[in-house]
Amino acid sequence: MKEILTQLTAVYGPSGHEAAVRETISNLVADYCDTVSVDTLGNLIVHKKGNGPKVMLAAHMDEIGVMVTDVDEQGFLRFTRVGGLSPHLLLGQRVVFKNGTVGVFGHEKLEQVKDLTFDKMFIDIGASSKETAAEKVSLGDIAVFQRELVATGDRLTGKALDDRAGCAVLVQLLKELTSCPNDLYVVFTVQEEVGTRGAKTSAYAIEPDVGLAIDVTLVGDTPKAPTCAVSLGQGPTIKVKDALVLAHPQVKAALVQTAQSNNIPYQFEILDRGGTDAGPIHLTKTGVKSGGVSIPCRYVHTPTEMVSQQDLTNAVKLLKAFLANPVEL
Repeated sequence: MKEILTQLTAVYGPSGHEAAVRETISNLVADYCDTVSVDTLGNLIVHKKGNGPKVMLAAHMDEIGVMVTDVDEQGFLRFTRVGGLSPHLLLGQRVVFKNGTVGVFGHEKLEQVKDLTFDKMFIDIGASSKETAAEKVSLGDIAVFQRELVATGDRLTGKALDDRAGCAVLVQLLKELTSCPNDLYVVFTVQEEVGTRGAKTSAYAIEPDVGLAIDVTLVGDTPKAPTCAVSLGQGPTIKVKDALVLAHPQVKAALVQTAQSNNIPYQFEILDRGGTDAGPIHLTKTGVKSGGVSIPCRYVHTPTEMVSQQDLTNAVKLLKAFLANPVEL
């Protein structure tokens, strides 16, 4: 899936501006489904018809970024976050706007780096004045990190793996699903990073019987990391809980049984903070039996994230086996 992920991570797609990602995915999956549609909010809904229960799989297309809020007389840009970011992770990093304009983060003089806050930071696009800056960017323009995907053995590092990794898994799944006993809706959602908004509207329209969010999750396998029983290369995780959802016991049990029956390595995801598209899906209308399969990821919400190719492959295997028979819970 490295080739798929290389294509997806190279595309500009912050929250609310996912059109290029949507077009790329649509081209990749068009030959492996019955219909492809786009709803009002911009979700890409891929339907693979079947006679069984209605199953919704969701992975979000959007990535985190920064939005221009002001331009000073010297041409430096002030900004706000689009999605979760820490100011200390931005120093010296490059970003790129939709039109190709590249900038680098800088900051005002500080007594101590720990005092760094967003209001003391700026983006330098090489402009010499407010007028020259205005030729390149406007208020409200969004920039994303500028990083190419790099493979180091089993590991892939790059920007926007949250959640282009989940998107890549679903693209590959659609390619491999030659038969479909379930009525399958694979949804590539928008605006997850700013409130899981796309999953809310798409699930309302689809009314699935079962819903799964395919996203990335935190790990605890780096030096002195917060305690977390998830490691890269040890298999995808099966969601138990996060801040937005308690996985339905039947969904969790079915995924575990599928993994064990097919000798697919897996781990459990238990998060105190953060959430995925499973949150709004499980609260749709009268409720949906929901859960999630996640890809372990180091350095989530930083300019460079890291995943394991083995975990991506095993996530596809798990979902393919889960959907091999009607999902009747």
